[in-house]
Parts: sequence; structure tokens; C-alpha cells
Amino acid sequence: MRVAVIIGSNREGRFGPVVAEWLLAHVRDHGDLESTVIDLADTELPTSLTSTPSPAVAAELAKTSPALAAADAFLILTPEYNHSFPASLKSLIDWHFVEWQAKPVAFVSYGGISGGLRAVEQLRPVFAEMHAVTVRDTVSFHNAHALFDEHGRHRQPEAPDTAAEAMLDQLTWWGYALRDAKETRPYGG
Repeated sequence: MRVAVIIGSNREGRFGPVVAEWLLAHVRDHGDLESTVIDLADTELPTSLTSTPSPAVAAELAKTSPALAAADAFLILTPEYNHSFPASLKSLIDWHFVEWQAKPVAFVSYGGISGGLRAVEQLRPVFAEMHAVTVRDTVSFHNAHALFDEHGRHRQPEAPDTAAEAMLDQLTWWGYALRDAKETRPYGG
């Protein structure tokens, strides 16, 4: 099962890479998953959309579009900014459509007191509009900076490790189910 892990923050000084390393370790341990990382700090997709992107925008899309198209499933790692998700993530979503269709999306979020859950709840209807299926279970890190040590290890990993396993099991199930269904009958969104 090919999963694209999307690091949704491009903010200077971001905490996303710490959480991403934790997440990628779980993806590697899962066995059924082969991951590709899309780090939005490495792309500069504009927020103004066009059907005829400039050569510069086309070059940026070339960094993300093939990986999204090849993925059977998506893992979105998002912080919460001002009770929502980052503009970089919205831009990535909006520049693509068929790449998301009939594929499952799971979320790992982080932030302050809410742990990024408000960002996740806003992403669910966005992905529904993209004809994607969001996985029910998420992993969220409340007051994330305090949960990881200076080496990026979670201080009390039992609960998040269990949550990650359940989420990845659901993502894998949906990934196989939707991939098999599309082989039987192409999705016509």
C-alpha cells in the first residue's frame, strides 16, 4: 500500500519534522505501507489557482503531483494555526483533484490545548469535497512541544503508539478496499 505522508506546515521554526519522524517510524513498522514524504516546506504552490500554470508553478507541481497520483492513501500531518490548518496545506489540496479521489486520508495533528483537532475537523469536509474518504481515528498531540524530548522521542509513547496503530490499520483497510473497488469499477466522481 503506497501512502503519501504530507507534512502540512511550512512555518519557520515549525515542530512538524519532530512529529513526522515519530509518524514515519510507525509507518515503517506497520509492514503493509510504503511511504513517500511530501514536505510542504519544500514547495511553493501559490494560492491563486489557474488552469494554465506558469513554468515556475508547473515545476512546483512536479514536486507533488506524481507522488499524490501514485499514492493509494494519504497521511496528513497538520498543526493548528488560528483554529484551522495551514494555507500551504489548503493550497496543495486545491491544486489537485483527481489525485485525491476515492482514496483514504488519515490525520495526525499537533498544537496547543486542542492538539490540532480543530484543524482536522475543518479538513474532513474539504477532503469530502475532493471525493476522498477520511479515516475516523486520528492521532493528536496536545501541547506537543512538551511531549517530545530533545531527541524527538515521545516521553510517554504508549497511548499515541496504540492510537497510531489503530489509525494505520484503518487507513490500510480503506486503502485496500478502495483500490480493489476501483480495479473492479472505475470511480466516476
